[in-house]
Amino acid sequence: MRYWLFKSEPDAWSWDDQVAKGDAGEEWDGVRNYQARNMMREMAAGDRGFFYHSQTEKAVVGIVEVIAEAHPDSTADDPKWDCVDVKAVRPFARPVTLAEIKAEPRLSEMALVRRPRLSVQPVTEEEWRIVCAMGETEP
Repeated sequence: MRYWLFKSEPDAWSWDDQVAKGDAGEEWDGVRNYQARNMMREMAAGDRGFFYHSQTEKAVVGIVEVIAEAHPDSTADDPKWDCVDVKAVRPFARPVTLAEIKAEPRLSEMALVRRPRLSVQPVTEEEWRIVCAMGETEP
């Protein structure tokens, strides 16, 4: 299993929106960055990801699971754009903010710290466990 981070503006697609989709999940669509698209092409069903509210909140708020591997993005006019489907697994007991992540020395190499603008990012297993512990949530 691999780990990822999915960023979304809560006014466009929030954790509550994701939870409302239930086990059917939803496409992680609209990504128009080659690097992020290529990461989604690497994902396998069963991989886990952090659901991150960007913009105002800037915090990891939940855990999602990849339930469908890369396929054409239904919102794209160009077939070069792919997406995966994800479903909500569980909320974080306590959101973990970007400021807290940046303040944790063990997370200094995390993509969220080093390449914060990327909408889909890899997360190492160690980073996964640290952030889950910070959020008082089972990994």
